[in-house]
Amino acid sequence: MIRVGIVGYGNLGRGTELAIEQNPDMKLVAVFTRRNPGDIKLKNSTVKVFHVSEAEKMKDEIDVMILCGGSATDLPEQGPVFAGMFNTVDSFDTHAKIPEYFDSVDKAAKAAGKVAIISVGWDPGLFSLNRLIGEAVLPQGSEYTFWGRGVSQGHSDAIRRVKGVKAGVQYTIPIEDAIQRVRSGENPKLTVREKHLRDCYVVAEEGADKAAIEREIKNMPNYFVDYETRVTFISEEELKQKHSAMPHGGFVIRSGSTGGNNKHIIEFSLKLDSNPEFTASVLVACARASYRMAAEGQSGAKTLFDVPLGYLSIKSAAQLRRELL
Repeated sequence: MIRVGIVGYGNLGRGTELAIEQNPDMKLVAVFTRRNPGDIKLKNSTVKVFHVSEAEKMKDEIDVMILCGGSATDLPEQGPVFAGMFNTVDSFDTHAKIPEYFDSVDKAAKAAGKVAIISVGWDPGLFSLNRLIGEAVLPQGSEYTFWGRGVSQGHSDAIRRVKGVKAGVQYTIPIEDAIQRVRSGENPKLTVREKHLRDCYVVAEEGADKAAIEREIKNMPNYFVDYETRVTFISEEELKQKHSAMPHGGFVIRSGSTGGNNKHIIEFSLKLDSNPEFTASVLVACARASYRMAAEGQSGAKTLFDVPLGYLSIKSAAQLRRELL
């Protein structure tokens, strides 16, 4: 039985608790929070909640710690710290900063003899795998990734950290004309602005400078500055009524050619009712891989590119060969 801990109990943490219940080889041992542990109500009331400062005391009781914090400020700090104590899995999703984050986690994990699988979920994560496969199979071609329409947890988290913002959500919307041009085999050169629109719904704190909030959001590096971004201010009631669901999805498309003029399209798509619950399901599968890789004596930071796919599954290698090949 793989003993699992969760750090952070927001949308992703709650989704992770649900995902662990669907995996009979895993047991949730504890949840760690920066909030008052007494204020956290888990679905499974038998699991204990601790303040995050107490995690170090449980190093011998947890096989894998799943980090469910945000990528903007939580994981850059927590990733290396927890990789120095536990085998870990996280969903760090600021693409431009992944190499830097990998290095910081790798150093801590190697020093502690732990395995830390970073940046898993669906993008980065499953989409990353499909980009790699498409590029390897069709080296003469172009890769396109489209996200949405749906709620981006990372971008929504970034909005909520802007001064004067009480709550907010961000929808990523693919531009349909761009998708159709790719599917037709045109191989267009598209800027990020031509591929997606970012639509933000923001609840401002009373008396906050809305113009300053909008300006900061639209100019935020790595999140919004390169995209056409709309910012709409709404009431807290409207946010709860109209924007409480968390759907998402998207496409990875590889368009290429072989031989003479034979064109090929590889497409992988996702349509998700719940972004955090799906992301959590990927995290939990990777927790199994982290546990197995650590048992082999491996250490350091890893990505899905480094994980044998069979390690994600509860099934044995013989079962997988028999049932899925």
